[in-house]
Amino acid sequence: MDRQKIEDQALHLSREDRARLIQRLVRSLDAPTADELRAEWLAEAQRRAKELDDGTVATIRGDEVLEKARTLIR
Repeated sequence: MDRQKIEDQALHLSREDRARLIQRLVRSLDAPTADELRAEWLAEAQRRAKELDDGTVATIRGDEVLEKARTLIR
C-alpha cells in the first residue's frame, strides 16, 4: 500500500482514531533505532569498563548487592 492510500484511509478514521494514530506515529519517531540503541549500550559499557580500569568506582560482590536489595524490599 502506498503512502497516499494510507493517508486517504487515515483521513476517513474517526477523530479519536486519528488522534491515536498520530500519537503512535509520533512515538515511533522518538524511539531510537536498533543501531542507535546498540551504540548507546556499547558507549555505556565502555564508560563503565573505563571507570573500573581507572579505579574510579569500586566493585561490590553480587551477594552483597542481593542482600541489600532484599533488605530494601522487605
